Amino acid sequence: MKPLYIALDMETQKEAMDFLDQFEEKRPAVKVGMELFYGNGPAVIQTLKERGHAVFLDLKCHDIPKTVERTMRTLARLEVDLVTLHASGGKTMMAAAKEGLLKGTPSGKEPPKCVAVTALTSTSQRQWKEEQLMEGDLGDGVFHFTDLALQAGLDGVVCSVQEVEGLRKRFGEAVYTVTPGIRMAGSATHDQKRAATPAQARAAGSNAIVVGRGITASNYPVGNYGKIYKEWMGESPWIDK
Repeated sequence: MKPLYIALDMETQKEAMDFLDQFEEKRPAVKVGMELFYGNGPAVIQTLKERGHAVFLDLKCHDIPKTVERTMRTLARLEVDLVTLHASGGKTMMAAAKEGLLKGTPSGKEPPKCVAVTALTSTSQRQWKEEQLMEGDLGDGVFHFTDLALQAGLDGVVCSVQEVEGLRKRFGEAVYTVTPGIRMAGSATHDQKRAATPAQARAAGSNAIVVGRGITASNYPVGNYGKIYKEWMGESPWIDK
């Protein structure tokens, strides 16, 4: 399974559910970020799970190890499919996150996958060096953070499509790659500096992609979802297996 997560970057649970109602009985995978979660709390996750959606909870945790461990223990009880934290928090923090997920997961359930955000897809090489004061090439930084994440026991990383092929060569299938910044060819990239098409993500070997405004801001969200999914997976999302 290679999910296409729709980023529900909305303020209210009602807005999110009204949007998803357009898909009728279909249940696309979704990403819940800080805006929707902080405004509505765990109730929005419960509603999405009851409706049958796979949920990627993208809160990008970054704090001292103990705080992150306790936070992940709490998030694990929500039984989401995927969670994030910032790799720049370091290996000890990432290991603590993994420990929290294992402790918090209900008995008999699989813990959520945990992936580390390496460099946001809105980050350029110039920002990497001049604003964040990071040495060397941005891509090298992504590889370094990925190595730390895997050493800490995480499942993989969030990165741009541009880094996936290099990660595959270096780490093989050991790293699960989630790639946001996905746009159809010719579409606006908005604030994304390292964007890519679904076809490019597929060719590079991404495990999951995230699409927001290309679907949610569209006049035909269900149709656009189908086009993106078909380019990503090579088949219609509505084919009965």
